Amino acid sequence: MRILDHLTIKGFKSIREQNLSLRPLNIFIGGNGSGKSNLIQVFRFLKEIVNQNLANYTAIKGGADTLLHFGRKRTPEMEFFLEFGGEAASNSYRVFLTGTDDDSLIIGREVAYYHEKNIYPRPYNYPVTSGTRESRLQQDDHKCARQILSDLEGYRVYHFHDTSDTALVKTFSEVEDNRYLRPQADNLPAFLFWMQEKQPDHFHLIQETVRQIAPFFHEFRLAPSKLNAAKIRLEWREKGSDTYFNANSLSDGTLRFICLATLLLQPELPSLVLLDEPELGLHPAAIALLADLLLSASTRTQIIAATQSVTLVNQFTPKDIWAVDREDQQSVFRHLEEKDMSAWLDSYALGELWEKNILGARP
Repeated sequence: MRILDHLTIKGFKSIREQNLSLRPLNIFIGGNGSGKSNLIQVFRFLKEIVNQNLANYTAIKGGADTLLHFGRKRTPEMEFFLEFGGEAASNSYRVFLTGTDDDSLIIGREVAYYHEKNIYPRPYNYPVTSGTRESRLQQDDHKCARQILSDLEGYRVYHFHDTSDTALVKTFSEVEDNRYLRPQADNLPAFLFWMQEKQPDHFHLIQETVRQIAPFFHEFRLAPSKLNAAKIRLEWREKGSDTYFNANSLSDGTLRFICLATLLLQPELPSLVLLDEPELGLHPAAIALLADLLLSASTRTQIIAATQSVTLVNQFTPKDIWAVDREDQQSVFRHLEEKDMSAWLDSYALGELWEKNILGARP
């Protein structure tokens, strides 16, 4: 499995400079404002850079001063470095962003790398662009650029928090919108319908998993609308009843869990899945089951998740956990495997140690 091995962040929001060596499963814990959500935002930001939406995204977020660590006067430039691959070969991407007098950002330098580690002592570096308003990675036909673009397009950030009455997950979606599960599960009924028709084993596993936290749930009823065959809505049946129910009849926590189960039990996962507080609104039993889903999915893909749930943390071991603290006006990330915690873990679960402030990552 190809994963993101190393990540360097410099000058982004609360993150002054951090170097992370990542694993297949990475759970980040920390108090409010510690910076764990900023880590997830790094990936959203990189997506905008690669999609040539840097100028628009910077303006929407309030300008370069809001993105640079304590503003342009203190941090005139930010840098990201990502290395994907394994022991034998890797592809890497480095981008420098510079603040301008009009409070925007430009691409100072953009570089792609390829490294056959068993043959060459240093990676081959290919300069993509410099001094431009937008990335040039998508237009570049060089092999290095193509390979790293594939890596950068392979991850997805998911956020299933919106379960309001106007949430798109509760409305009709296009039946053909089923190539992948969208970041806010806008196309959940279409994606589930595709699995029902083409991947029945995965579909039935999702239904069985939902029943574990919603015993009243019997099955999904998924079919294109008879009034408009191009549209589909999330419909379901309760045990012992033939009454019509749709997504509006589900609790917020149940609907979010259905989204999470669909994401983590689908046949082909994205190469990297990012989740910010996936436990929001879930019952403790559902959170424990979510941990099992994350552990299982991490054998098929790489996962980065930020959480504030003690219950969720209780299900993991130190090698899975990163503690995030705010120190000296910056976010600091520490991998718990670096500590010898065996004596503590004989008597306490990780979440309990977190509550006792043994792990740090507290307000």
